[in-house]
Amino acid sequence: MARYTGPKDRLSRREGFDLFGAGAKLTRLTVPPGVHGPKGLSNPSQYGRQLREKQKVKRLYGILERQFKKYVGQALKTKGNTGEKLLSILERRLDNTIFRLGFAPSRPAARQLVSHGHVSVSGKKVNVPSYGVRTGDTIALLGKALNIPAVKASFEEKDVKIPSWLEKKAAVGRVKREPKIEDILEPISITDIVEFYSR
Repeated sequence: MARYTGPKDRLSRREGFDLFGAGAKLTRLTVPPGVHGPKGLSNPSQYGRQLREKQKVKRLYGILERQFKKYVGQALKTKGNTGEKLLSILERRLDNTIFRLGFAPSRPAARQLVSHGHVSVSGKKVNVPSYGVRTGDTIALLGKALNIPAVKASFEEKDVKIPSWLEKKAAVGRVKREPKIEDILEPISITDIVEFYSR
């Protein structure tokens, strides 16, 4: 189960977007990483723009290249809008669903909750962050998870927006339907990603 373990602020600065919910703790967001700083900025080519968008989405969901490519392949094989199918696959990952329900303050924290065995799906304990939830599934936190300080803080947070494809009651959430492009809260150009892999 591979994951990125390097400096996260560096990734956010590279993409010019707060990928990990660091908020005010993230400084110099507008300055790219590296010794060259603002001098490294230039107008990217079409390929460069598509590459940056692909990297941003990969890092946002905490996925490495091999798995992301696999998701793109799955989306290309299904009927309908490829971009919407890809976003649906990414959004329905269990770690992302936990984050969207407001059970964890960030996707990395949600991933840790899942991999440590604190989550059940439809009554069955699941410890695979990439597990894809389906319509009708119920997602719940198991007993000990509710005593974790970060989880307690997440439940006390009142500004959490639950996407319309999910519903939440206490420490239990349910998948009402498949997510759509308009349900995504982050600024993502999914067309650029599809075009990148279609070249």
